[in-house]
This record gives sequence, C-alpha cells and structure tokens, in this order.
Amino acid sequence: MTRVRSGPPLLTPLLTASDYRHSAERIAEPDVWDFIEGGAEDERTLAANLRAFDRVRLRPRMLAGIPDADTRVSLFGTRYATPIGVAPTAYHRLVDPEGEVATARGAGAAGALFVVGMFASRTVEDVAEASTSGLWLQLYWLRRRDVMRALAERAERAGYGALMLTVDVPRMGRRWRDMRNGFAIGGGVAAVNIDPAVMASAHERDAGRSAIATHTADAFDPTLTWSDLAWLRSCTRLPLVLKGILTAEDAALAAEHGADAIVVSNHGGRQLDGAVASLDALTEVVDAVGDRLPVLFDGGVRRGADALAALALGARMVLLGRPPLWGLAAGGADGVAGVLRAMTGELEHAMVLSGRPALDALDRSLVRTGGA
Repeated sequence: MTRVRSGPPLLTPLLTASDYRHSAERIAEPDVWDFIEGGAEDERTLAANLRAFDRVRLRPRMLAGIPDADTRVSLFGTRYATPIGVAPTAYHRLVDPEGEVATARGAGAAGALFVVGMFASRTVEDVAEASTSGLWLQLYWLRRRDVMRALAERAERAGYGALMLTVDVPRMGRRWRDMRNGFAIGGGVAAVNIDPAVMASAHERDAGRSAIATHTADAFDPTLTWSDLAWLRSCTRLPLVLKGILTAEDAALAAEHGADAIVVSNHGGRQLDGAVASLDALTEVVDAVGDRLPVLFDGGVRRGADALAALALGARMVLLGRPPLWGLAAGGADGVAGVLRAMTGELEHAMVLSGRPALDALDRSLVRTGGA
C-alpha cells in the first residue's frame, strides 16, 4: 500500500525538478515526506549541499559554433543518453504502487542509470525485467554477510552492471524529523529482497524513535574496514563502486584497495551534520585519484547547470537522490522520466550556451566558485 494522500496534482506544466517537488509534497503523507526530504540533526550539511551550487558561476565561451551538445556517456561498458542518473534510495513503494519497477521504466525512458537500493520494495529481478537502461545494485555492509552475498549473486544473474557499496553508515545519522514522527516502514511496504527477520525492527513504530535507525543499529556492521572489501570482491565479478567518499585520503585508499569507481557523497546530508558539502569535496577527490578510476557525484543537484558544474569539476556522472522520488510521487514512471529529461535538457542547453559540445569538452575553466 502506497503511503500517499489523494490531493490534486498541480495544474501548471511540470517543467523543472522544483515543479515536481511541489507536486510531490502535496501528495506524499507528511511523515513519508519528512523521511524523503529530511537530513541529519539541524540539516546544516543538507543546506550546505544546496548553497555550494549557489556559489558557482559559469564562464561561458563565445562564437563556438555549436548548435547542440552531446550528453552521452559510457561507464563500465554501458552507454547512457545522459550523465544524470538515479542514486540509490529505499522503499519507492512509499510513494508509488509500482515502486522501483516504475523508477526503472522512467530511467530507461530517459536513457539513464538507475542504482537500485538494497532496501528496494520490489525484487531485483522485477526491476531488471522492467529496465531498458543500465542498473546497478547498492549494498550496505550487514552483520549477515550471507545476505550480502546472496544479493550480489542475484544482481549478477539478473544482469546488473555493478555493485555500489555505501560506506558512510557505521551508524545512522540522527534524523530529528523521523524521530519526532516515530517513523517506521508500514502500509504493506517492505524491503522484499532481504530476509524478513533481518528487517523486522524497521517496521516497529515507537514514539520518539526512528525505526530506520533502530534497524540500522541491529543489522549494520560498524566494524567495516578497508581490508574487508576483499571479501565482497570475492563474492562477485561485478565492478565495485564505493559511495560516501569526501576526502583525498579516502579516495586514495579506495583506489589502492581496488575500487572500480567512487562516489563523492555525504548521503544527501543525512549522516554527519556539519560534514563538507559534496561539491566542496569534489576537486580534492578527483585530484587524489587522477586517472586511476572514475569519480561520480551526488548531493544537492537540482538543475542542469548544477550537473554541468559537477561534471566540469571532474565528475563522470551525477546521481540524483530526492528528485527522482519527487517525479515518482507526482507521476510514476512518467514523472521519473520527466525529471531526468528536464534536467538533461537543462544540461544540454547550458552546454550549448557555454560553448561546450560534449562532456569531454568540460573542464575546470568553465567554473568559478565562491564569487557573487
């Protein structure tokens, strides 16, 4: 059962991610909306992600003779129509009856990567059947390694292109909104790819507590170290992507320990409140790994020009967390496709106006940060 209200959609055309956000907020149940939108503690890092893009100024080049721009990108042997993909988020059936199946169809219609969350509310096989573009599967490090191994094996059999390990959750950040709401996963929604016994505490509502945080404390292994990555490597032939890197030091360690890619991310401001904004961490991470592995990015991207800035600063691909959920809530698969197409269209438009014909023509000379 989807946790949404029956309010009317906005009547104006949905042209931007912000338009989809306003529509989604009218539809989603208040506690679900807080779960999607909220950050950790005072939400300083959540706000910093957005402010970082407000400081960006673009330096367009003129008389470039460019009628249009090419947004296609390749990663791990798959070609995408856009460098703007869908980051892993949990429980899509909270906002749409089809959940991740609808998200997969929407991402496929836009030619975009979809990273399916470990706590998806549809099976990895059903999502794969619905997809017409690349899929990766995201994992957290559980105490139950057998569960992780089984999911990795299922993803490989179903044709997923990579595994993305989220490394920034030894424990869950304090999310005041969820705690005040006593938020728990209910209404028939569940993480259907995981043994129900592992997920039981995520469904136990208790006033003043987040069931998600309780479940994290019960199920996640906080003792993960760099040396443990070798075990996950042994479980699969898929590329391994590490998500949650914010420093040059950890970027270098990721490369040394055989990561195939990394994602600069502060978990959408949902973990350590006061952590550096993702955009402010991007250049030091890119410089630390050089040409050894691709760097992806998430955190605060709300328009095509934001994506352009991150790509110019060295990201190979930009992932969106909240905006695809806005699209899903507002319009199902069509809404997801609408958000991705709108932002890709904004990116292409900004590339033409900047005099950059393709993604490989983007570099740091396009971006100035910190100016008014």
